[in-house]
Amino acid sequence: MKKFLISALTLFSLTSPIAFADEKPAEALLHQMNEASQQLNFELSYILIKKNSIEPLLYRHAREEEEQFAHLVYLSGPIREVIQRGNEISYIEPGVEPFTIESGDMVAPTIPLLNSDVTEISQYYDFIKVGRAREAGAACQVIRVVPKDGLRYSYILWVDEKSKLPLRADLIDRDGEVLEQYRAISYSVNDRIAHILSGLKDVKLPQVLSLPKGQVNESFWTVGWLPSGFEAKDLNRYRMAVTDRMVESQMYSDGLFNFSIYVSQRDEHSLKGQIVRQGRRTLHTIVRGNAEISVVGDIPPATAKRIAQSVTIKASQEKAPQEK
Repeated sequence: MKKFLISALTLFSLTSPIAFADEKPAEALLHQMNEASQQLNFELSYILIKKNSIEPLLYRHAREEEEQFAHLVYLSGPIREVIQRGNEISYIEPGVEPFTIESGDMVAPTIPLLNSDVTEISQYYDFIKVGRAREAGAACQVIRVVPKDGLRYSYILWVDEKSKLPLRADLIDRDGEVLEQYRAISYSVNDRIAHILSGLKDVKLPQVLSLPKGQVNESFWTVGWLPSGFEAKDLNRYRMAVTDRMVESQMYSDGLFNFSIYVSQRDEHSLKGQIVRQGRRTLHTIVRGNAEISVVGDIPPATAKRIAQSVTIKASQEKAPQEK
């Protein structure tokens, strides 16, 4: 009886999700996922589930020597595509002239963390293995990506044990509510995909646009508090087409989530204390003196409110800047 009990416990330990979760560090698995998504030739069909919509998508990726090719296709509605050839990303959307920009990442609904710098974001997020599960018919390791400060959203990832590709990603708010889900329907790792994507070399796409860099060196406002890890990008100044107001904006990113601060002179349309969250996106607007301050991005409402309240207007410049 004792031998039978020991044997049963041994078998349980080998099949238990907890035992399997301790086999490799979660961060190492995320590095493997990142490497696989950039090195393998694969095709991934998945759906993006939001509160009021389901979007079917097809993503293909291939690597030829040192150059990456990728093609994202929206499978319902008007034709929409995103094409990557090396460091050039082309966007094809209805009602807009196709354009190409120089960038290393698609601005599109790809499965999260495909191209994130795992080492960099590990300073601000904990990676925790929580066991095994099945997704798209494949055995997966499940990992939680949790903010260390509790001030941003988190992810739960399902990573295929064989290919190391991500097959599911749930975006979770601080209350545990699922805001978005990326769920693979089918996938394939096959060198035939490299042959298919090799045709992108001969596709005639728009020339690369020369995007203007931020020309504003000094702003009339400052932000006093940001969650750790969020770094400022270029500061921009432009005039709104509808209201004709001059606006300054600055985007911030921690390598996983982004938000922007917009500051302009208040007018009769300014709203005091407006806060709206739709899915992952939060909008929080306040009025301070003669300025309207808005925080918009992929952060919880409480974090957006704290950022907005920390913005101060320089005493020497009570009004919004004028166009130069």
